[in-house]
Amino acid sequence: MPMLAEKQRLFTVDEYYAMACAGILHEDDRIELIDGLIIAMSPIGDPHVDCVNHLNRLFVLRIDPKAIVSVQNPVRLNDFTEPEPDVVLIRPGRAGVPAAKDVLLLVEVSDTTLDFDREIKLPCYAAAGIPEVWIVALQEERLEVYRKPGPAGYAEEASFGRGEELTVEALPDVGTFAVDEILGS
Repeated sequence: MPMLAEKQRLFTVDEYYAMACAGILHEDDRIELIDGLIIAMSPIGDPHVDCVNHLNRLFVLRIDPKAIVSVQNPVRLNDFTEPEPDVVLIRPGRAGVPAAKDVLLLVEVSDTTLDFDREIKLPCYAAAGIPEVWIVALQEERLEVYRKPGPAGYAEEASFGRGEELTVEALPDVGTFAVDEILGS
């Protein structure tokens, strides 16, 4: 396996976009760029769709105009990583693809991708300085919250279940969000 890793060709975000412009990658392809590798994303099932829709509605109703709610759009973390998280709260006034410094909260909804989100994407978010990440673990009916990013990961981790509430650290004045609201019925 080490021999294979030595022969990999990593792509930059600019090259990734050039492949799309050249027709190599297509708009409907469910892919994202992680550490220079083009990764196929899992299909989206009904529980995932429902949760993303709940989050979108909750955030738009409570947070506007304090942040922009971006749903399943890219965030550029560095020259080699541009994931497409499920929901992102972005500082107002930002145009185009946001950078890590523009992100207030990033949410990944995990149905079948929990290990990938925790082990691959979360360290990328921490290294880029994303201040707060929520992972909605649908099968466990739990919300994992990660704060205080650093090169070694997030220094603060918490888990919330049904019947509990939490806040967005960067927007404490918008009130609490019930885990039940996010997970739905």
